[in-house]
Amino acid sequence: MKTMTLGKSALRASRLAYGCWRIAGSWDPADVTPRSAAEGRRAVTAAYEAGYTLFDHADIYCRGEAERIFGHVLKQVSGMRKHVLVATKCGIRFAGEPGDGAPFRYDFSAAHILRACDQSLRRLGVDRIDLYQLHRPDYLMHPEEVAAAFATLHKAGKVRAFGVSNFRPSQVTLLQQACREPLIVNQVEISLANLACFEDGSLDQCLAQHITPLAWSPLAAGKLGHGARRLLPSQQSYRVGRILKELDAQARKYRASRVQVALAWLLKHPSGIVPIVGSVQPARIREAARAPALNLEREDWYRLLEAARGQRLP
Repeated sequence: MKTMTLGKSALRASRLAYGCWRIAGSWDPADVTPRSAAEGRRAVTAAYEAGYTLFDHADIYCRGEAERIFGHVLKQVSGMRKHVLVATKCGIRFAGEPGDGAPFRYDFSAAHILRACDQSLRRLGVDRIDLYQLHRPDYLMHPEEVAAAFATLHKAGKVRAFGVSNFRPSQVTLLQQACREPLIVNQVEISLANLACFEDGSLDQCLAQHITPLAWSPLAAGKLGHGARRLLPSQQSYRVGRILKELDAQARKYRASRVQVALAWLLKHPSGIVPIVGSVQPARIREAARAPALNLEREDWYRLLEAARGQRLP
């Protein structure tokens, strides 16, 4: 698979990332079985063999079980650790943590960032995280406190590079002003079903400041692919009929699949969008891996944009 440099860093990643949020088979650790864990390991191995080198995690994915499953694969597959980038996120805390009555919340305190990083390192079984991201903006964020935590982790050799997720452009600017290290990615929802980043300045900022946009849910939780799974409340209202019709027309033209065309549409944007593929089915992981070889014509890109908008451009 083709590769690219992530932001202002020395890290090179595959043009598609593999998202590990489903590899435990559940959000509840109590539901993880030997079979579901084995299926998760097979999915990770299939992604590695298909050319994915950037693996996306978060400490909340099955409350750390996804990181543990991935860590087992790193130990089992000879040489894998040398050829992949391990990314994970922190900052979301569940209700009841650390004590009864605590609300679901976000936490960018230095103490939590440092503690969460150490926990992820142990679960992943690695001595360094390649890309560490803040998951969702903390309304009580002190940029200087976050910057100090990042500096501590970098100096200790625990993290190579930093990024954010679900940040507005103004929040990226606010944090970057305090951080010595560059923020190299912003992971946001981008798909033909969700065009917000094309309108709110996120992709403009990525281009201007050499920040790589990582696209979560690039197939709208499966609505643009093989069927929806685990829709977020915000995704329930997505209407994709026009998009699917145009995707299928272009799939026939390019002798590709609907999934490949939808991913190729994101890959064509000059900001260097890296779609995060989250299927746990090896065949679909391999199918998506062929998308970077597909170069849509400019006219076809705009045909899909028009279908996504539901109307012609003004």
